[in-house]
Amino acid sequence: MKLYSFDAAPNPARLKRFMDYKQIELDTTQINLGSEEQLGDAYKAIVPEATVPALVLDDGTVLCAVIAIVHYLEERFPDRPLLGRTPEARANTLNWNHRLFTEIFSPIADAFRNSHPNYKDRALPGVAAVTQLPALADRGQVRLAEGFDMLNRELAQRPFLAGADFSFADIDLLVAIDFAKWAARVTPDPDLHHLSRWREEARDALNG
Repeated sequence: MKLYSFDAAPNPARLKRFMDYKQIELDTTQINLGSEEQLGDAYKAIVPEATVPALVLDDGTVLCAVIAIVHYLEERFPDRPLLGRTPEARANTLNWNHRLFTEIFSPIADAFRNSHPNYKDRALPGVAAVTQLPALADRGQVRLAEGFDMLNRELAQRPFLAGADFSFADIDLLVAIDFAKWAARVTPDPDLHHLSRWREEARDALNG
């Protein structure tokens, strides 16, 4: 297997924390997004979408969606499971991964890519030219605040996002909160006590 990534970016950071927790080491090449290396012909020959991360399997298959990569690696490296130990836990984890993508990550990305000058003609990932829409940046910040409120209510009901056990859903949310701070200039309100409690416990679980 061969992994192409850029650990400082949000999607690669999700995968990096997953691999670190499970103590997985892969042959990895960093693709510098700052210099737009992902848009070069050499990388696009491997990943035409020009996104990271991408995992090239031994049979040549290329996985470029984080959720697909972590499911594959969970099967290959089952110790310290992060996707659930039962069918119910696996379903809950996947459910929250999807909700976080649509209700948290997407609003952050809208706020960032529709306002930052470096993305004037690249408001969506990939190689196509996409014009920024400032209204989407404003809406992204509103949606993000609503999403944090929702998460606070949910985390009043259980220790971690998908249930009693720390999971990849919690890793996703930790990365999302970091992403929101620098990309959308939004941080969770300190009065969201359940979310604050969860954040401390999730950090401990990740590093423990």
